[in-house]
Amino acid sequence: MPQFAEMTDAPLPSLFELTPMNPAYRADPHALLDDLRTRCPAHQDSSVGSVIFTRYEDVRAVVNDRDLWRDPVNADEAAVLQRGLLAGTDLTLPRASTSSILTLDDPDHARIRQPLSQALYARVARCRPQVEGIVDAALDRLPRGEAVDLMDAFCVPIPIDVIASILGVDHERLVEFRQWSEDVIQGLNPFRTPAQTAAMQAASLALNAYFTEMLEARRADPQDDLLSDMTRLQAQGAELADVELRINLTALLVGGNLTTTDLIGNAVRLLLTHPDELAKLRADPGIINAVVEEVLRYEPPVDITGRIVSRPMELGGCPMSPGQSMSVFLRAANRDPDVFPDPHRFDVSRKTRSHVAFGGGAHMCIGAPLARLEAQVALGRLFARFPDLRLADPSAEPEWRRLPFFRGLERLDVIAG
Repeated sequence: MPQFAEMTDAPLPSLFELTPMNPAYRADPHALLDDLRTRCPAHQDSSVGSVIFTRYEDVRAVVNDRDLWRDPVNADEAAVLQRGLLAGTDLTLPRASTSSILTLDDPDHARIRQPLSQALYARVARCRPQVEGIVDAALDRLPRGEAVDLMDAFCVPIPIDVIASILGVDHERLVEFRQWSEDVIQGLNPFRTPAQTAAMQAASLALNAYFTEMLEARRADPQDDLLSDMTRLQAQGAELADVELRINLTALLVGGNLTTTDLIGNAVRLLLTHPDELAKLRADPGIINAVVEEVLRYEPPVDITGRIVSRPMELGGCPMSPGQSMSVFLRAANRDPDVFPDPHRFDVSRKTRSHVAFGGGAHMCIGAPLARLEAQVALGRLFARFPDLRLADPSAEPEWRRLPFFRGLERLDVIAG
């Protein structure tokens, strides 16, 4: 369990220090987050113009408040992190034509999310056989008896292949689609290199062109896939323009592939480093849902989410006015000792209040049901197929990625015995 005695007189950290760019945070985020939650759970960070919340009660209140704003155009000028999301955006255009539901407010948010979630959730409800086939194919490719980077060989390709299958990506275009999906994720990296930026922009243009082509093809010849579902809903009167659909399908790739990859990778590492918890799963594979939920609580893929104050209000003893930015730490809330007894213990048998790994309210992660399904199938079948799976070097420190506001492994070397 982290120790904080030496930190009590330290200055409160800025939001930039609460990212994996900071080696101390990367090694143990909770050493910083627990200290911040104890000393100042509602912390005004002037460097980014945002109030940081770390208590479960406050975080839950923010994400469930449907009256708060999400769109950074509503943030005041001091909210440099939120305003930075508008860089390069033509603000004379309708917001729904340049932004996905991740950062839209109502009525556009509800208008676009409702048909998209309707079609996606119907697909997820019946796509288990597709997911199982994709996971089995990835397992077939794993070498036995030698070290392999499980992130590269298993955790990364599964979410991309699953969403490609759901969308209806032609098999001969799958290699291209995988590369575009990986490159466009650099949009989440504020510290990307010029080369990564160029790759991201090229991938975004390629995906836009590809989705344009596919939408036209599905209107002419509907298939059993999500894109056909969306064109059908459009024909039935859903107020959803093609540009809005393309933007949100790309956002589905960006928001879902990386986080599901990290969920699976984090879960495998946790189970391999907590053999007693892995033994519970092996003794009763039926607890896989509980295992995934505890991973989401204990080591979620996403650190924070944000909102913008829409009315004069006070939370956590901090008065706020409209336009003020709020940064809520999902990771800190999920280890709040006032809610989760012994919060720094990974316990797949835990029976406590729900975590906030997927946020909440109107902006609850739209891909949550799919992420859960993929993790449940991937973990269950991985440990069933390879009962002697082990870390290649149990003494090696984990290689965490440096992507701000996310937590996932750069690589995970294992031996599939």
